[in-house]
Amino acid sequence: MPSHFSYTFTPGTSSAYVTDTVTNTWMDTRIWSKLPQSLIDRVIAFLPPPAFFRARCVCKRWYSLLFSNNFLELYIQISPRRHWFLFFKHKSLKSYICGNNSSTTRGSGGQTSTANISEGYLFDPYDIAWYRISFPLVPSGFSPAAASGGLICWVSDEAGPKSIILCNPLIGSLSQLPPTSRPRLFPSTGLKVGPSSIDVAVAGDDLISPYAVKNLSTESFHIDAGGFYSLWGTTSSLPRLCSLESGQMVCVDDRFYCMNYNPFSVLAYEIAANSWCKIQAPMRRFLRSPSLVESMEKLVLVAAVEKSKLNVPKSLRLWSLQACGTTWVEIERMPQQLYQQFEELEAGHGFDCVGHGEFIAIIIRGSDKALLFDISRKAWQWIPPCPYMNHGGGGGGGGGGDDELHGFAYEPTVTTPVTGLLDQLTIPFQSFSGLIG
Repeated sequence: MPSHFSYTFTPGTSSAYVTDTVTNTWMDTRIWSKLPQSLIDRVIAFLPPPAFFRARCVCKRWYSLLFSNNFLELYIQISPRRHWFLFFKHKSLKSYICGNNSSTTRGSGGQTSTANISEGYLFDPYDIAWYRISFPLVPSGFSPAAASGGLICWVSDEAGPKSIILCNPLIGSLSQLPPTSRPRLFPSTGLKVGPSSIDVAVAGDDLISPYAVKNLSTESFHIDAGGFYSLWGTTSSLPRLCSLESGQMVCVDDRFYCMNYNPFSVLAYEIAANSWCKIQAPMRRFLRSPSLVESMEKLVLVAAVEKSKLNVPKSLRLWSLQACGTTWVEIERMPQQLYQQFEELEAGHGFDCVGHGEFIAIIIRGSDKALLFDISRKAWQWIPPCPYMNHGGGGGGGGGGDDELHGFAYEPTVTTPVTGLLDQLTIPFQSFSGLIG
């Protein structure tokens, strides 16, 4: 039976796929074949997404579970949360600007080809497994900007009012938001998806002329099941002299956080109060490549520390923001021997971080090298390279040209009913260039 959805779920190499040599003769078919369907549904609801989609091939009934309201309600109630990561390989902001927002590149044979950002790479930190997933319905000219609640937020690359699409990659669903009211270039984007509400914030990179941008304002979108919605009607001014880089925000406890540069500090946007505040960063004069991540429902700052004039060894440290909202406490420091190996591979090119649950992934820029830190077990390990990416020569950082690996905290789920709230807005889906179907 052909699928009505557009997902492509390809498993990678993992210990989870080692042949099981344990005999199953103890499973008496006279008993197991007579399990109640309600109990079978509960078992299926606990399956991780790759196993769930494989199970749909067993019979028509299991295939139709994805269309069953009763099963989807059960899935929402009992399916465990999985702290996975979703990575994309796409052109850097510099490439977009130099190419006048063109997503085409020249191949070795002189032919023009479209930059491939229509596929992502799912990483399961529990089984250390990679999966490839496609996005054939996402229009060209859009880039992933944020993730929350099983949805990926795609933002248009073209300068001007931003078009935004929310996508559930497992089932291929697309939901469109109304365009932002103010023209921007590459703003920072925050997304918070709850069981009955959606919040989006877009900040900075205001176009003050066709050739100049300035970090001036924030505009936010909200809709909830109570019938209240604000279509970019809520705006606020950014703190004076802020210098946030274009990128994603981190959401913790109804606040969006992003890094501020020169000097380093943290900007916090409180969604309900529609206001910004500035938080001083720890050891801000000695930080390199600072990143904000959400981990265990707390805001964590990850950065390299380099005190060139003091007799203190270089290190990579993690700080957690305390409940008071202004104090940082160091919670972990990378072992010195591991940091020396990491520093040699990183070679001063910098690194990016993404956190989800008890895991924090540290990705060396321009490289396929990445570290995984498990906060609960205080364990560090190297992540095996994604088998679906082209691993060009060179083991050091910075060798990847304009292509960069961007990661998001992603919670895989086969249903996101909250997107039904967007249907009440009655927004006709725009016919973007490159849209399939």
